[in-house]
Amino acid sequence: MESTDTRYVLSLSCPDGPGIVHAVSGMLAEHGGNITESQQFGDPDTGLFFMRVEVSSPVERGTLTDAVAALADQFGMTWKLDVAGRRMRTLLLVSKSEHCANDLLFRERAGTLPVDIVGLAGNHTTLAELAAFYGKPFHHIPVTAQTKPEAEQRMLALIDELDVELVVLARYMQILSPALSEQLHGRAINIHHSFLPSFKGARPYFQAHDRGVKLIGATAHYVTADLDEGPIIEQEVDRVDHTHTPETLTAVGADVERRALARAVRWHAEHRVLLDGHRTIVFN
Repeated sequence: MESTDTRYVLSLSCPDGPGIVHAVSGMLAEHGGNITESQQFGDPDTGLFFMRVEVSSPVERGTLTDAVAALADQFGMTWKLDVAGRRMRTLLLVSKSEHCANDLLFRERAGTLPVDIVGLAGNHTTLAELAAFYGKPFHHIPVTAQTKPEAEQRMLALIDELDVELVVLARYMQILSPALSEQLHGRAINIHHSFLPSFKGARPYFQAHDRGVKLIGATAHYVTADLDEGPIIEQEVDRVDHTHTPETLTAVGADVERRALARAVRWHAEHRVLLDGHRTIVFN
């Protein structure tokens, strides 16, 4: 007979101590839960414990939520409970470069990325045709130094209106204000064209070519008020050499950016990323 159980994913963090795994697994067992995947990590530097569990259970989500909440009070947990595989409502912020947005849209259509991209918002209209190709709404929110506060208010209103859970800066060439960064804490992902912000400003791959770099890297990270210094989720690299031109470096870099960002978005949507101060714990 086909099972009527629901698959859930529970992710949590709390001060480390004895009995946490026993308490979580016992609570799930009391609710008919069959654990199909479990990962945990105790950080000796911060004294925090992190855990991600996938479980199949016959109980309704509300019932299991109440049980987790009671346990969270006991251990001081920060936690999330979701239906495993549910597609996370996601908004892409874009400017003129299309490689990251196109890659995410394609992966969503192919069914390999567990997100529901509810629209694209851009400070330029360059990618409106791309959005139309994938059947997605495009929202033009122009930004200037004078209109930035109003533009960010429009963006926040759009996020609320569309019930957005995750914001992805898919090569969005605008710096979010500290206030907006704080409001999107832990649910906005950016892609940066380096392991670290070594080449800031315009034409980074031309700067890299001028310095004779041997590795092209990209870093996907959460957005914070500190520009390009948020908690790192994923990094990717390709080796290059003296034969690469600035144009071929740009092409290599675009592919590296796509891969790193797609993995970061997928892991976030699958609740595999937990914040640990300025770092992340990634159960991949």
